[in-house]
Amino acid sequence: MQDQGRSTRTKTGGRVHRHTTKKKKHQLGNSPTETQFDEPSYRTVAGRGNTTKIRALATNVANVTTEGETERVDIENVVDNPANPNYARRNIITKGAIIETELGFARVTSRPGQTGQVNAKTVDYEPEE
Repeated sequence: MQDQGRSTRTKTGGRVHRHTTKKKKHQLGNSPTETQFDEPSYRTVAGRGNTTKIRALATNVANVTTEGETERVDIENVVDNPANPNYARRNIITKGAIIETELGFARVTSRPGQTGQVNAKTVDYEPEE
C-alpha cells in the first residue's frame, strides 16, 4: 500500500494547514563531517558571526593525555564508536569513539568535525571478541 501522507485533520477534527514557508538561512544545517582514519585532510568552513571552523575530514594523529602528560601519537585503529556501531567498521572518528594508539586505548574527548583535531584520554578498555 502506498503512503498517502499525513491526515488533513487533527485528532479532535480540526484542520491541519500546510507549512508553506521555506527554510531560512539560519535554519539550514550541514551534513555531518564523519572524520575518517586516513592521511590528514582538512576543510575550512564559515561559521556564524564572522568565525571559521576547521573540519578534519581525515586524520591519523591524536593528542593523548595520560596521567597529566599529553603526547602526539599515531592512531592505529578505531575500535568502538558508541554513536553508531557502523562507524567503528568504517573507521569514523567522533566524540566518544574508542581509538587504539601506541599508548593503548583512548576515548576521544574533542569533536574532530568541529575543531579539526583529535584530543583523547587513555582508558581501560576490554574489546569484545
